[in-house]
This record gives sequence, structure tokens and C-alpha cells, in this order.
Amino acid sequence: MIRTKLFSFLLVFLFCCTTALAQEFKAEKAEIERLLNQTVVDFNDAKYDKALESSKQALINSFAINDDSYIAQSYNTIGVIYNECSDAKKAISFYEKALSYAKKTNKDKLYNWIYGNLGSAYYFNELDVPKGINYYKKALYYAVKLKDSTEITYTKINIASAYFSIGRFEEGNAYVKDIKDKVLKDGSEDTKMSMNLLLGIYTTNQNKKVEAERYYAIAEKIAKENEFDSFLINIYENEVRHYKHFNELEKAREYKAKLDSLSKVIYSDDKLDNLQKAAVQIELDEYKMQLERVEHANDSHQKRLKESKLIVILFIVILIILLLFLLTLYKSIKLREQANFELKKANEELVLAKEKAEEASQLKSQFVSTITHELRTPLYGVIGITNIILDEHKELGNSPHLKSLKFSAKYLLALVNDILQINKIEEKRIVLENLIFNLTDEITVVKNSVDYIADKNNDKFTVEIDTAIPEFLIGDKLRLSQIIMNLVSNALKFTKNGEVNVTADLKKVEGTTYFIEFKIKDTGIGIAEEHQSKVFDKFVQIERKEEDYQGTGLGLSIVSRLIELFDSEIHLESEENVGTTFTFTIGFEYDEEKSKDIINNIEVDLSTSNLYNILVVEDNKINQVVTKKIIQSSNMSCTIVDDGYAAMVALEREAFDLILMDINMPLINGFETTRRIREKGILIPIIALTAFDKDEVAEEAISSGMNDIMVKPFEPSKLFQVISNQIKQNENAG
Repeated sequence: MIRTKLFSFLLVFLFCCTTALAQEFKAEKAEIERLLNQTVVDFNDAKYDKALESSKQALINSFAINDDSYIAQSYNTIGVIYNECSDAKKAISFYEKALSYAKKTNKDKLYNWIYGNLGSAYYFNELDVPKGINYYKKALYYAVKLKDSTEITYTKINIASAYFSIGRFEEGNAYVKDIKDKVLKDGSEDTKMSMNLLLGIYTTNQNKKVEAERYYAIAEKIAKENEFDSFLINIYENEVRHYKHFNELEKAREYKAKLDSLSKVIYSDDKLDNLQKAAVQIELDEYKMQLERVEHANDSHQKRLKESKLIVILFIVILIILLLFLLTLYKSIKLREQANFELKKANEELVLAKEKAEEASQLKSQFVSTITHELRTPLYGVIGITNIILDEHKELGNSPHLKSLKFSAKYLLALVNDILQINKIEEKRIVLENLIFNLTDEITVVKNSVDYIADKNNDKFTVEIDTAIPEFLIGDKLRLSQIIMNLVSNALKFTKNGEVNVTADLKKVEGTTYFIEFKIKDTGIGIAEEHQSKVFDKFVQIERKEEDYQGTGLGLSIVSRLIELFDSEIHLESEENVGTTFTFTIGFEYDEEKSKDIINNIEVDLSTSNLYNILVVEDNKINQVVTKKIIQSSNMSCTIVDDGYAAMVALEREAFDLILMDINMPLINGFETTRRIREKGILIPIIALTAFDKDEVAEEAISSGMNDIMVKPFEPSKLFQVISNQIKQNENAG
């Protein structure tokens, strides 16, 4: 346990000040104050028996004039003396008596002193450090209430010290940071010394060796200059721990020698003190019995005094109540006026902050939308041109340069999609769909997609699916596939010459909901324990020493957030050089009748390929080439125009089966072009080709008269399917 022992001098500080609290009994109160001040002098000179005698006499005199405040202070000083003589239990009993009388006065200063001393009794004697911290926090509350900056500083130092002693460094450091700058700049020498030692202990724990040694050196210098020898011993103790922590045993022995040498000097007199304390301890028990008799006599005296003053007290109480009522009423009116003013001001600030937040959110969404559009447009050209080169020059099929080009383009496209996905999740624009799917088929598709990674890394990739899982489930299969794809890709990337296993087990059934537990387990390099809590954060990549693993740091963040959409959570178990296991459970619906209806309503296109004439409206020259090549590769014919006006002219001259319409064009955009085409009564299908996210343009696309949307880049097979379906629907409608 780390012990700083820096702050025991506060025990003296907390009872060394007294104040005259009333006009009557001036002489008696002056005598009580003299006795309490003499107690401080005797205590500092280690004359504990004399200090106790002064405190006892102060208590007797306080009872004589029936002054609860002085009674509380006297009990408090007696508790401090017992605590210094290593009788913590008796000290605590006197502190509690002091607290009971302090409550009668309800004076914040007394609360501050007594709670601070109770905290020190539990902390420095190691009786119950957390309980001591709670008492310190109560003392801090009253110090703040009194606006006593000195007490606030000492109490926060005590709290930080106590937290450090039980290894709760971050909680203690929060209090250190509150006062660090002020203490180091304007604090007294003892608080500067204490602060530097605390900073040294904390930075040692944070493994910041050089910084910690700098703080220890400053604390040591202050202690030597001010002859704080007992505190210098503690500094040496912590420096010994510091060098042992960093395995610098020679340095540790050097400071241990300094510690032993200084201890011999400091504690040579302590032996005599210990003998004196032993004698004092015997007297303490006797004094305690005398004090109890004094208390008993005082109770009888108080009873008689109360009876004689009852009428006067009642009159004074009634008068005070009336005055307090008037004062409270006046303050209430003022407070209400102030509260109304502040509330109005706060509302205005909240409205302004809300407007700024909405503006910032809108700018962020607009930026993400713009940047993804601007990246997807050239990527469509890069991927398309690459495919054209591979089709036209079969001899380049194994060209590493073309493969690298295609991989880089797809990697960049994946990054763009990940950023867009994260933005949509954060803005809560993703709604789960209910589609029928076969779990085995979906996982098989994922397996086939990543088999090349397994082959490249020489990994054994296996899938195990519980046969109790129904053949057809209802849920968002796209999001599920995305989750599994990200986790499996991640597992394969960090596993070489090992195994990756995907399992799906039916855990429970509630009504029509089947809860399936998914596990993705690998035997890869694993994740260090200190990094496991942050792997699901955005843009986080754990540092790898041996190899450079490419990635954006978005995959696991997307996984975590998608699983949250399913009202579930993901769990991670990992050990370095052993492997990693991700586990999550999702409930899917199973309804045989509903599944049959959905299957029967699925449109199946069994028609053969037809020769269609397609009008392509696209202003980008490279994209014109790519789109034309894709269409012609399916034995369709096409006409290319550069803008919406040219499209309307082409429609007047020639008949087309379908229009592929770019949205973002000069002169006139795709939406307006579509509206004008529909106004002319032309009903042929129009499919939007756009690099914008589908959700962003869907509403305007439908309202303008478009039939469907294709997001660039796209798979040619998907384009052919959409073209065929739209033309077929148009023919059936006609």
C-alpha cells in the first residue's frame, strides 16, 4: 500500500483556531480560548499529558457556561491527542462526541474540522480508508461552503493521498488536477512539497519514470530547505518504491540508505517519546472517567438552567421565528426573481446551442455526403476501366499491377462505404428490414467471399451451424451478413497458419423469436488485455510490432453499432498469441406461414436475354466509356448523351426501352430532366445512376418520376437484373 503520511499536521491545524461566539461569559470564554491555545503549544512540543490537561479543563469550563461550540472544540482536541498517542478508537469516540455537540450549533467550521479529523483517524491508522475518504469529502463540502480556499486545498490533498494509498490512482488524480496549478504557483511550502510527492507517486504508477523523478526531486528539495525531516523520510520511502518499480535496485538501495540514516536521527528521540506516550496512555483512561463524571454533572446543571430560562427562551424563539419568516419571505422573492432571470437567460443559451448543434450536424452530414459522392464517381471509372482492360487484354489477367490497382480501388471504396455507414448509424438513419433468408446460405456466401484470404494466410476456415435452427428466418440479413463478414475478415487478417471457426447455435426460443448465438473464433495473434476495451472505437487500430496490418479501424466499430440495432451486445475474449473469440446473440423471427407468403411473392425472372436499346445520360467522359462497355457486354445497344437537354432531343428522334440517368450534371440535373420527360408523357423506365447514397436521393428520385436507383460503383450483373425487371414491369403495365 502506498502511504504518503504527508498530512497529519492537519490534525493540529484543524483545532488551533477558536473564535468568541457570544458577548456573555467573556472572561470564561477568554479562559477557554487560552486553554485551547495552550493545548496547541503543548501538543506541538509533544507534551501530551499537559495538552490533555489543558483540553480537559477547557471542556469543564465549556460545560460550566453551557457553550456547545466550545464543548465540541474541546472534545475535538482531546480526540486529536488520543489519535497522536496511537489510540484511534478512543480518538474516534471523542470526535463523535464533538460532532454531536457541533450539530447543536450547526456551525459549518466545526463540521469542517471534525469531519476532517475523523477522515484522518480512519485513513492514517489504516482502520477503514474508504470510510476515511467519505469523511474527508464531508469536510470538503463544508470547506467549499465556507469558501475557505486553504481548507479546500488541504482536504483535496488528503483525499488524493487516501485514494493513492488504496491504489485508486485515477480517482485521486482527479482531485490533484483540481488544485495542481494553484498549489504549484501560489501554495505554501508544505503544500508544494505534498503536491510534488503526489505527482511523483502518480507518474510512477503511470510508468513515466523521468517525470516522476523530477517531482520527487522537487519535493525532496523543499523538505530539506524547510527542515521537514519527517516528511523527507516519507519522500525517501516513495523513491525507494519508485526505483524498485523500475528495477533499478542500485538506486533503490541508495535511497534506502538515506532513509535508514535519517530515521536514526529522527527517531532517536522517538524512543523517549514512546516511553512518555506509554505513561500518558495510562493517564488517558483516568482522564476519560473524570470527563464522563463532568458530563454527568453538567446534565443536571443544564436541566435546572433550562427550567429557569424557559419563558425567556420561548419569547426569544417566537421573535426569532417571526424575523426568520420575514427574512425568508424577502429572500424567497429575491431568489425567485433571480431564478426567473437566470432561467430566461439559460433558455436563450439553450436555444442558441441547439441551433448551433443542428447546424454542425447538418454540415457534417453534407460533408460526408459530398466527399463520398466525389470519391465514388472516380472510383466507378477506375474499377470500370480496370475491368475493361482485363476483358480486352486477357494476357494481362495475371498482371500484378492491374490486380493492385483493382484492389486499391476496392479498398478505397470500402473505406468510403464504412465512413458513410458510421455516419448513418450515428444519425440513426438505419432501420432494420424484415426479409426471409436462409442462415446457411448467408454464411456460405460470406465464406466464399473470404476464402482467398484464408488461402493466402494458410488458414483452415470452418463453419458449424446448429441443425435445430429453422431453414428460413425473418430479419435483416444484409446487416447480419455485414457483421459476420467484418468479424471473419478481421479474424483471417490476424491469423496465419491457424484456424478460424464460425458457429451458430440456437440458444432459446421465445414465442416466434429464435435466439441464435454466433461465435467467431480464431487462433491468431490475439489482443492485449489493455487494448480490448477500445477495439470497438472508431478509427482505432491496435499497434502491431511485427507486421503492418492494413485497415481503417472502422470494421469493429460498425459491428458493435449494428449489433446494438439488433438490441444485443458483443463480447470479446482474447489472449495474446492464443487467439480471439467474438460472441453475440440475435433474435430472428420464424413463422412458417409468413415465410411461405414471402417466398411466393418473390419475383423470379425466368426470361432469356433480350436486345434492349438504352439511353445513357452521363456528363463524365470516363464513366460514359465504362457504362457503355458494361451495357454492350450484355448484347444491348446504347446511346450516350452529355446532359438532360440532349436526352430530351434524343427521345424525340429515337425509341428507347430504358434510360440510365446521372443525377449530378451541369445545365440541368437528373431530377429536373426526369420531371420534364414525364411531363411530355414519356413513361419508359428511368433508373438513376448516382454516386450519392441511395437513402439521400430516394425521396426526390421517386417524386421526380424515377423508377429505381443504382449507386456507383455497382456490379454489372445487378445492373442487368434491374434493367430487365424494370422493362418487364413496363411491358406488363402497357
